[in-house]
Amino acid sequence: MDKDKRNDRVRYNLLITIVYIVGIILIIQLFNLQIIHGEEYRETSNSRLTRETIVRAARGSIKDRTGFELVRAETGYSVEIYSTKVSDEELNKSIEKLIEILESNDDEFVDNLPIEVEPFKFTISEEEQKTWKINNELDENLTAEQTFEKLKEKYEISVEDNKIARKIMAVRYEISKNGYSNTKSVIIAKDISSTSAVQIREQNSKLAGMYVITEPIVSYTSGNLASHVLGYVGAISEEEYKTRSDTYRNDDVIGKDGIQKIFEEYLKGKDGTKQVDMTVDGTITSEYISEEAVAGSDVILTIDANLQKVAEEALEQNIKDIASGKFGKKYDAEAGAVVVMNVNTGEVLALSSYPDYNPEKFFEEYSSTDETGKYLNRAISSEQPPGSTFKMAVATAALDTGEITPSTKINDKGVYPYGASQACWYYRSYGVGHGYLNLTQAIKYSCNYFFYDLGYRLGIDTVAEYAMKYGLGKRTGIELAGEAQGAVASKEYAQSVGYNEWYISDTLSAVIGQSFNKFTPIQMARYISMIANGGKNIDVSIVKSIIKSDGTEVSKDEIREFANEKTGTENELKEDLNVSKENLDAIRKGMRGVTSEAGGTAYSTFADFDIDIAGKTGSAQTGIDGEAHGWFTGFAPYDNPEIAVVVFVEKAGSGGYTAEVAKKIMEEYFGMNSEKVTEDKSAQSSIESVR
Repeated sequence: MDKDKRNDRVRYNLLITIVYIVGIILIIQLFNLQIIHGEEYRETSNSRLTRETIVRAARGSIKDRTGFELVRAETGYSVEIYSTKVSDEELNKSIEKLIEILESNDDEFVDNLPIEVEPFKFTISEEEQKTWKINNELDENLTAEQTFEKLKEKYEISVEDNKIARKIMAVRYEISKNGYSNTKSVIIAKDISSTSAVQIREQNSKLAGMYVITEPIVSYTSGNLASHVLGYVGAISEEEYKTRSDTYRNDDVIGKDGIQKIFEEYLKGKDGTKQVDMTVDGTITSEYISEEAVAGSDVILTIDANLQKVAEEALEQNIKDIASGKFGKKYDAEAGAVVVMNVNTGEVLALSSYPDYNPEKFFEEYSSTDETGKYLNRAISSEQPPGSTFKMAVATAALDTGEITPSTKINDKGVYPYGASQACWYYRSYGVGHGYLNLTQAIKYSCNYFFYDLGYRLGIDTVAEYAMKYGLGKRTGIELAGEAQGAVASKEYAQSVGYNEWYISDTLSAVIGQSFNKFTPIQMARYISMIANGGKNIDVSIVKSIIKSDGTEVSKDEIREFANEKTGTENELKEDLNVSKENLDAIRKGMRGVTSEAGGTAYSTFADFDIDIAGKTGSAQTGIDGEAHGWFTGFAPYDNPEIAVVVFVEKAGSGGYTAEVAKKIMEEYFGMNSEKVTEDKSAQSSIESVR
């Protein structure tokens, strides 16, 4: 027992000895740090700072289906400044030196100071001046000159030249407004040239706390091309920053519209970090990457840039031609849309809305003029009556329910005797009806009387049911924000807008594409595609794939789920049409007659066309006498359909006038020589009802 106690005492004494030895070593080291080398280390500590700065991730590009870059992220340079232990006088000299470098290379610095000199004046309204002065702790009664002198005194600017003093003041104001420290920077110059960047780095010792950073600059390679699809980026708003402060800085740019907005999370990438060692006066001594940035993903679209260009140019020219009276009479056409769709896959090959804009200059030139929706994406957001292009949906209902067969004939006597005794457009133009017609002929001639009779037989409930089977009045789920739902004329919809009585005249109006019917061009493109492909429901899409920076591809399901969540919608059409081939063939033959047979409402445009196509025009009344929107819808080739084309022009006068847009698109798609095609543009407008 005594032996065990002795062993325990030995172990205890050994442990105590070790503790004392370690303590003595620590005391000696502390003495060495604080007494022997203390002054040296304090001097080093007071003269060196280590900061962590952001390494901006390269933003992903947006490409067309062939790989052509529509949007790319180029390397840009900006200047940021940190707080350093220099006097106001030294800081002002550094700012003046920076401005000299920038201006020598035609670069600019951030200038949000609302005062001008020589002469002195404010650049903001009196009401804004009051708020600004309060926010900057200035007397509300100060003049512009007095305010300038106060700020000059505040920032201790000793330069006599007011123009130079104001430039220094603008940078000091930016720093003061945003707040900076030795760990938080403020951007004082954006998108500067590489020449300025090199000179600033070379003269870093004279530029207190200033540091050149590289960051991605969003560049649109083709001007206005596909602007409504691509969208634009802008400075992150206060509200956006509140919900994204974990991954964004308050001076970041963020997607505001189009693909840029919906796929922002994929395009942005992940920023990295860099450690920067500086002296207290701001001179950089060393730097190294502590976390690599991860570039954003590339978004590959389904559109074809060449086809998109032709669609946009043809639409713009057509609108100008209509407005100038090229077709015989001037109309107030000034806006429109085009959609080109693969009828089998639902891929959007071109999507155009006019007027368009330059995405790089949206905030600078366009945003203030967009109060009335001038730059609305009409292809997905404009809800308009379809006019006679709706007649194929009515024909489908009549055939599928057995109300008529493809050979059934109806005698167009001119004025339909039921309802409000509405007349066919042909009777209004020529004083007689079309006579006996079958369905195929009725579509070719766009006979209103024939479809009045179908509407009378079917009733509005059946007509509405088949319209919705085509996806009309239902969103397509395209991966863009702002898609409108539209509406199918029905008793239920009428009641929802306060129209409680439904009359036979309402049905007769609905079957020729008027009444409460209002659809978007993208819905119409899906509708025509389903006629062309045999009634198959398609998943409309404008995004083909997303490729991550490591080369891996995001799954289709992930893209669709992500887009649905961001847009708040999805493909609302869940089933195929399920209509017999015989019945659809009767409808398609009528559409072919529209473009390829004398008397067809688009025959004058497509008479000598080298490819057999199917089409339908529509002139939709606007409620203003003599004014009608114009539609052309069609697909090609007739025997083996590949694409559907929908053209819509506001206040076009006649749907027939818009057909040449589709013609130019088809020429481009099929590689035809447009110079060999002779166009007859003598079509006349008949909008009393709809064609």
